[in-house]
Amino acid sequence: MLQKKKFNSTTFLFIVTIALFVIMYVAGMVVFKDQGFAKPQMFMNLFINNAGLIVIACGMTIVMITGGIDISVGSVTALVCMACAYSMEQQGHNAYYAVGISLAIGLLFGLVQGYLVAYLEIQPFIVSLAGLFLGRGLTSMISTEMISIKNETFIAWAQAKIELPIGTVNRRGAFVPAYIYPTVIIALVIVIIIAVMLKFTKFGRKLYAIGGNEQSAMMMGLNVKRTKFQAYVLDGILCGIGGFLFCLNTCAGFVEQAKGLEMDAISAAVIGGTLLSGGVGTVVGTTFGVLIKGTIASLITTQGTLSSWWTRIVLSALLCFFIVLQAIFASMKKKKKAVSKSDVKASGTPPQGAAAK
Repeated sequence: MLQKKKFNSTTFLFIVTIALFVIMYVAGMVVFKDQGFAKPQMFMNLFINNAGLIVIACGMTIVMITGGIDISVGSVTALVCMACAYSMEQQGHNAYYAVGISLAIGLLFGLVQGYLVAYLEIQPFIVSLAGLFLGRGLTSMISTEMISIKNETFIAWAQAKIELPIGTVNRRGAFVPAYIYPTVIIALVIVIIIAVMLKFTKFGRKLYAIGGNEQSAMMMGLNVKRTKFQAYVLDGILCGIGGFLFCLNTCAGFVEQAKGLEMDAISAAVIGGTLLSGGVGTVVGTTFGVLIKGTIASLITTQGTLSSWWTRIVLSALLCFFIVLQAIFASMKKKKKAVSKSDVKASGTPPQGAAAK
C-alpha cells in the first residue's frame, strides 16, 4: 500500500514530466529537422542556456519542499550580475573576487530571509517579496546603465568549450563535435549533490518531514525553525552560485536582468513534481522542468514567426496543468484517509498500538 501511494503521488508526476519532455523534444526533432533541431548541439544548448536556472531552481525546490517559497531569486541574480560586472569593470577587481561577491550576496539574502521566515515566523511570500524589491533596488543603485564584462579571466571562463565525442558531419565531410561549457558541469554536479542530500541524509529527511506536516515534525523532536533557516541559507547560496553562472552566460549586468526568473524557477519545480504545499519534490524532476522550459523556448525560436512571449504562455498552461494534477492527487489522498478511518470505525478494530496500551 505504501509503495502504491508513493507511485500515485510522486513517481507518476515524475514520469509525466519526463514523458512530456521526451515527447516535446522528439516532436521538435521531427518537425524542425531541416532547421537543425535534431543536432546534438541543439540538445546541449538546453543545458548551456539554462545552467544558472537549474542551480537556482534546485534552491527553490529545497524551500518549496519545506512548504515555503522564494520569489526574490530573480532580483538576487540581477544583483549578483551587476555587482560582478561593476567590481571587475569599474573597480578593477579580478574574476575570483567576483565569485566571492556572488557567494556573499546569496549567503546574506539567505541568512536574512531565513531568519525572518524561520525564527520570526513571517510568511515566506512576504519576506521574499521584500527581498525581490530590495535586490532590484540595490541593482539600480550600483548602476542604471548596462555594464559589459571584458575581464580576460572571466571571458576565458565563459568561453571555455568542452568538446564531446558526439556531433555532426558538415557538408565538407568534417566531423564537428558538440560542446558544453564548464557552467553545465557545475550545474549538473550541484544537482547530483543536492539529490543525494535530499534522499540519503538526515537533513534531507527533515526537510520532507517539515513540509509533510510541520506539527508532526515538531512532535518527533525535530528542530523545525533551525531546519527551515538552514533551507533558506542553502537556497541563498545556490542562488548566488546560479547567479554567477547566469552572469557567465550573459557577460553583462543591467537592472532588468533576470526579470521573471523567479517564475521560471517556481514553474520548473512544480512541473518537475514539487508540491506547492510541501513535502514532495526532487531536484532531478526540477531539472527536467527546466529542460521543458528550454525546449519550449527553442521550439518557438526555431519556428521563427511566434513571439517570445509564447514561451511564457505555454509554460503557464503547463504550470496550471500540473497544479490541477497535484490537486487531484491531494483530494484522492484525503478520500483514501477518510475511507480508511470509516472502515476502522465500522469494524470496531482499534488502531495499531491501541491494544498494547
